[in-house]
Amino acid sequence: MLSARFKPWHVALFLGKYAWLTARRRPVLVHFEVTLRCNAGCSFCDYWKTDANARASELKSFADAARFFNPMLVTFTGGEPLLRRDLESIVAEVDRAIALKYVTLITHGGMLTADRAESLWNAGVHQFNISLDYLDERHDLARGIPGLGAKIMAAIPAMRARGIDNIRFNTVIKNDNLDQIVPIVLRARELGVGVNFSVYTDAKNGNRDYLLSGEPERELADVVRQLLDIKRRRRGVITNSDYYLEQIPRYVGGEMREPCRSGIRTIHIDPTGRVKRCPDFPTDFHWSDFQEYKPINCNACYYACRGEAQAPLRLSRVRDVMA
Repeated sequence: MLSARFKPWHVALFLGKYAWLTARRRPVLVHFEVTLRCNAGCSFCDYWKTDANARASELKSFADAARFFNPMLVTFTGGEPLLRRDLESIVAEVDRAIALKYVTLITHGGMLTADRAESLWNAGVHQFNISLDYLDERHDLARGIPGLGAKIMAAIPAMRARGIDNIRFNTVIKNDNLDQIVPIVLRARELGVGVNFSVYTDAKNGNRDYLLSGEPERELADVVRQLLDIKRRRRGVITNSDYYLEQIPRYVGGEMREPCRSGIRTIHIDPTGRVKRCPDFPTDFHWSDFQEYKPINCNACYYACRGEAQAPLRLSRVRDVMA
C-alpha cells in the first residue's frame, strides 16, 4: 500500500538500493528510537516507566547516523515518538540526509491529530502506523488511555481529508484478541487504511499473560487461514507478506528453528545513538563504531520485522508492494 507520492518506477529504484545494501551487508531498515518515554501504561511494555529525566540525554538529531547507514527504510519509534516536540525537525533532517528512502512512524495515536500528522507528513513521513489491538474498550484499558480507540477512529478520516493517504494499524496478535483480528481488517478496509500484524512476545518485560499457546493455537490457525483468504481476494489491506502469516502457527507451535537475522537487515538506534540488534536486546556500541552482526539462534519473538526480513521475495510480495 504505497502512498500516491510514489510511482511504479520508484519500486525499481528501491529494489536496486535493496540489492546494493544487502550485497554490502548493510541494514536495509533502521529504527530510530527517538525517545524511550511513553505516556501510555501498557502491561506488556515498560517504556512508560522510563524516567522523565532521560529526556536530557536524547539526541537532537539522527541525521549523521542516517547518512552513515543510508538505509532504504527508516522508522521513527519509541517509546512514544510524538512526545518529542522537535520530532518534525528530526524527521526533516533525516529526510535530507538520505536520497532514496521510505519513512514510517509508529505511534499509539493518543496525541495524533490531523494538524500534527500533516506537519510530520510535510517533514518527510510517508506512512503512519497506529497501534490497535482491539476495536472495543479493551484497547483503552490495555493502553491506559481513556477514549484512545475513539480518538484513533476520529483521527484517521481527518488525516485522509488532509491528503495523508498511507496509514496502517499495527496489530499485535495475542491470546485475548483473536476475535478482533478479522474485524480489525474489515474496519481498516472501511477506513481506507492497511493492517500490519505481529505476534505477541513476553520478551519486553516477561509478561506471559498474552502468549499464544494451548487452546488459542487452534483458533489462531483458523484466523491465519482467514487472513490469507482475505489477502488473496483483496490485496493492499493486510500488508504482511503471505510468508509471514503462514509462519505464525509454526512459530507459536515451537517449530521454528531458522536463525534470526536481526541486526543484519534491520537495526535499532536508541535515543543516545547506541545500536542494538533488536528492540528487546541491550545496546552494543555507538552507531559510529558499528560492527556487523551475525545471525543468532533466538526465538524469543516473531515480530514482523524479524519474519519479513526472513521472507523470500515471492511474486505475491511484489503484488503486495504494488497494491
